[in-house]
Amino acid sequence: MASLRAFRQPTTAAIRYTRAFQSSSPLLEAAAAPITVRKPVGPFRGGIFGFLLGSVVAGAGTFYYVMEEYRVSNELLTEDIYVSDPSVELYERVAI
Repeated sequence: MASLRAFRQPTTAAIRYTRAFQSSSPLLEAAAAPITVRKPVGPFRGGIFGFLLGSVVAGAGTFYYVMEEYRVSNELLTEDIYVSDPSVELYERVAI
């Protein structure tokens, strides 16, 4: 008879306290909501965008550097012309 105890039907108290593996409806609805997938930027588009951005930044930096050097050299040349103007007049009077 002891061997038959293992096969007997569970009582209503045992059924009441057993855990059923179910999800509640709010959790089930939350899990069913679609997740938006962010489209990654591919290497081709990202590479071209990075290359163009780098080229524009480098070109702008070079432009401003060259313009500053041009301004400084132009000021120095203009100053040299004004400084050498009296000596040029002296040479013109002596040569004539």
